[in-house]
Amino acid sequence: MAERTQTERPLGDLGRRLAARRAQLGLSRRETAARAGMTSSYLKHLEEHPGAAPDRGALLSLAAALETTVSELTGGATDLPPGLEQAAHTPEFTELSPDECRSLLGPHGMGRIALSTASGPVVVPVNYSVVDGAIVFRTASGTTPSLAAGRPVAFEVDRIDDAFSRGWSVLVRGRARAVTDPDEAHRLAESAYSRPWAGGGRDLWVRVEQQAVTGRRIAV
Repeated sequence: MAERTQTERPLGDLGRRLAARRAQLGLSRRETAARAGMTSSYLKHLEEHPGAAPDRGALLSLAAALETTVSELTGGATDLPPGLEQAAHTPEFTELSPDECRSLLGPHGMGRIALSTASGPVVVPVNYSVVDGAIVFRTASGTTPSLAAGRPVAFEVDRIDDAFSRGWSVLVRGRARAVTDPDEAHRLAESAYSRPWAGGGRDLWVRVEQQAVTGRRIAV
């Protein structure tokens, strides 16, 4: 990713999606353009000009180069559930090692916290960070995620690639606790990456220690 510099400022929905998908695959602009059979200056134009309107041929080339679909690049799949494509002809199912699982968790992202409540089990999405090996997220008192404190929980992240009918999932199990020490809360605020996308006042930190971590991958 040496080509990526501070002067790159993806703008518009298409530009942000192109840049985000490149980052997921670890591709530079130059590499992506070569895969798509276009100049890197044209790809730069698409990423940095919100009004850019590539024809369908260019979009198909970019989708193939980025191993995704035109719908994903243009936002047409935003309100659709993942996994609508058919299974691949020769899928390979494998268990992930703990090290692979922790690598896929990465330093931050979006995951799902599963817990039991008085009305039954629930699963809700949260923006998380990994700090000192623990899953941490910020929420507000009285919300569903805050009910995880003091309980055994499961935390899951996954990635689905509809274009190739492949993906992976990582499951962390552990006990959650509310962070009540002001110094620890301040340290988490300083070191954690992800802010809650939901916005609003969310000053309660919840920490999930990893007691068990497992994962699976479906490859083609």
